[in-house]
Amino acid sequence: MIDMTDMVKRYTLGGETIYALNHISLHVDAGEYVAIIGPSGSGKSTLMNIIGCLDLADSGDYVLNGKPIQKYRERQLARIRNKQIGFIFQGFNLLPKLTALENVELPMIYQGMGAGTRKKMAKEALTRVGLGERTKHRPTQLSGGQQQRCAIARAIAVKPALILADEPTGNLDKKTGKEILEIFRELHDAGNTIVLITHDPKVAQAADRIIRIEDGHLYENQEAEDDDLPIA
Repeated sequence: MIDMTDMVKRYTLGGETIYALNHISLHVDAGEYVAIIGPSGSGKSTLMNIIGCLDLADSGDYVLNGKPIQKYRERQLARIRNKQIGFIFQGFNLLPKLTALENVELPMIYQGMGAGTRKKMAKEALTRVGLGERTKHRPTQLSGGQQQRCAIARAIAVKPALILADEPTGNLDKKTGKEILEIFRELHDAGNTIVLITHDPKVAQAADRIIRIEDGHLYENQEAEDDDLPIA
């Protein structure tokens, strides 16, 4: 699903070169549930943006679901983002004037999908996350947890190859965050590939595999008593 080899992303600040990603390599199989954990400034946001085709590395190779991302132009990347990746963000990113159903339909409108098909798929996705009775509610009429459920429905409605979640419980209380992670577990059990980005070790524990990022380097967490093994 994800194959990154010798990826580099650097920035120049005040005449100094800073490596956000320092020659990293990463492999994620289809169907895996992986958490990438790191503090602010560790490079995890940069890595998320590159995994999600929102940015490109300066060098290295990235193959996503068989597609050579580094060779693609912005229009091609936009198509991949829309069809291959389901994004879930900390801030929900729902449009306030649209109903839950309309918010979930939005990516399918960009794909040019017919109204009947997209409404059916949107309703199915909302039902799957427990919002089947809330299709006509706007974001302001939903709780924080319900808004995140709506965002998850939007991400999964088009049946993407990859679900990429960035701090999905960051704006939620402990109980609601646990409910959202339970939905992720159900999605994974159904065969979805999930990459979860977080700074919270407790949230990371929900995944089957944990990768730590620090100073642009990746480290694989094995058994608790083992030392971290560097990926690159």
